[in-house]
Amino acid sequence: MIGITLTSDQIRNAPTEVRQWIEHEVIAGLGLSSDLPATTPSSEPPQPAHLAACSLQETSAVLSQIRGMWPAVSVFFEFARPSISFGAPAVMTYRLIDILHHSKLEDIEQVMESLEAINQALTRVRNDASARFCDFDGQGHCFIMPETQASIGELWRSVIATQQGPAQDEAA
Repeated sequence: MIGITLTSDQIRNAPTEVRQWIEHEVIAGLGLSSDLPATTPSSEPPQPAHLAACSLQETSAVLSQIRGMWPAVSVFFEFARPSISFGAPAVMTYRLIDILHHSKLEDIEQVMESLEAINQALTRVRNDASARFCDFDGQGHCFIMPETQASIGELWRSVIATQQGPAQDEAA
């Protein structure tokens, strides 16, 4: 067996087919799906019936639940980034490998643990064991409802405005 270490820049700059192959190997290595095809993502998102459309108040409550867990907070705010919406009903799609890269976590397992913490926080906030903040497919994609993505974006802007307000007051 031979091990190869690649930097995030090497992965990011690799051809699409190579990035997809790496993504497939990471997910298969974690046992998330044993029958992944080495092809492009499927055009069918999972059925989003159990995904929750979270309001600003709910996303704020979820953030309060995970506030002490830096990796989960970092992953949570990754959903403020623009994404692709598809399906009927529409879901926002994020690649787990991109979340890993942007959140600067060590490995995909940390991303998955963070997403599970976020899902559990929503379960507590809603007092509903079937409510899911996010869902996954077998090709390394994560899905959230568009309303949830918009709420996280709004929460992110309010956090930034709060952080910039005191700094601007001190500069004056």
